[in-house]
Amino acid sequence: MDTETETDTSADDGNPFAAMDPEMAANPQPIFKAMREVPVMPIDLTAGRGVLLSRKEEIDQALRHPEIFSSNMDAVDLKNKRPMIPLQIDPPEHKKYRKLLDPLFSPRKMALLDDEVSALVNQLIDGFLQRGEVDFAQEFSVPFPSQVFLTLLGLPLEELDRFLTMKDGIIRPDHVTGKLYGSKDASDYQQQVADSVYDYFDEILDQREAERRDDLLSLFLDAELEGDRLTREDILDICFLFLIAGLDTVTATLDCMFAFLAQHPEQRRQLVEEPEVIPNAIEELLRWETPVMGVARVAVEETELAGCPIHAGDQVMIMIGSANTDEA
Repeated sequence: MDTETETDTSADDGNPFAAMDPEMAANPQPIFKAMREVPVMPIDLTAGRGVLLSRKEEIDQALRHPEIFSSNMDAVDLKNKRPMIPLQIDPPEHKKYRKLLDPLFSPRKMALLDDEVSALVNQLIDGFLQRGEVDFAQEFSVPFPSQVFLTLLGLPLEELDRFLTMKDGIIRPDHVTGKLYGSKDASDYQQQVADSVYDYFDEILDQREAERRDDLLSLFLDAELEGDRLTREDILDICFLFLIAGLDTVTATLDCMFAFLAQHPEQRRQLVEEPEVIPNAIEELLRWETPVMGVARVAVEETELAGCPIHAGDQVMIMIGSANTDEA
C-alpha cells in the first residue's frame, strides 16, 4: 500500500510551528520534514523550558534511555494522583507490569472478543447505513472504543456518556470549559473529573470484590505481580490509564485511517478487492498517519542531543510522527 505522496515542504518564516493548525494536523508530514532541519529544538512550554525532538536518530536515543528521559509523572500532568500504570513507570518496574498486562491483550485473548466487537460495529453501522452518509466521529469513531472498553470491563453500555464525559474532561478540559488549557477554571474542572474517575472505579471494584465476573476488573483483583497481589491503588492507576489512553487513541486512529481512505479512493478500492493486504495496510497507515503524533518525557539528568544541551527537569517532546516519516 503506497502512502508516499508529493507534498509542499514550505513553512512560514522557517518556523514549523506556523502551520500548527487543523490543516497541519490533517497533513502533518510536510511540517515534520521542516522540523527535522532542526532536529533538537528548544521550545517554551506552559510548564517551563523544553526541547522538541523530530529526527529519528535522536528520538531513538531518547526512547532507548529511560534512565535519562523518564516517563514519570513530571512528563505529563493529567491530575492523576499517582503514576499511571504502566505508562508512567520506568524500567525495571515497567517490565513487571507489562508482564502482567500483556497476556490480557494477546492476539489469542483478543480473538475471543471478535464476535462481540463485530456486533458492536454492525450495530453502529446500522444506525446510519440507510442514510448513505455519516458523521464518522460522532456516530462511530468516538462511541466505538468506549463501547469496547465497557465490554472489557463488564460495564453496561448505558455508561457510554459518562465515560466520554470523563475522557474529554481530562484530555481536553479547555474544550469543555471554553477556557485556556492550564487556566484555573480548566485545571479545576480537569481535577474534578480526574477525582471522579478514581471514585467511579473504586465503587465498581467494591462490587467486584463482593462478586467476581468474567471481566478485566475481576482479573486484576486476582492477578499477582511477582508473588504479590495488585493493590487497590495499582488497579485504580491501571484503570485511569485505560480510560485516558485506550479511548482517544483508538478514535484518533480510526479518524486518521478512514480520512486517508476517503481521500485516496484507489487505496480503499484495493482493500476491498484484495482484503489479504489489510493487515499490512493497517501497519503502514499507523506509520504514515501516526495518530498519536508525540509523546512526552522529562530529562532527569544533564545531557545533550545533536549538540543541544538538555537540562535536568526539561520537558522533552518526542515527535514520533516525524520519526515514522523520517527518510533516514
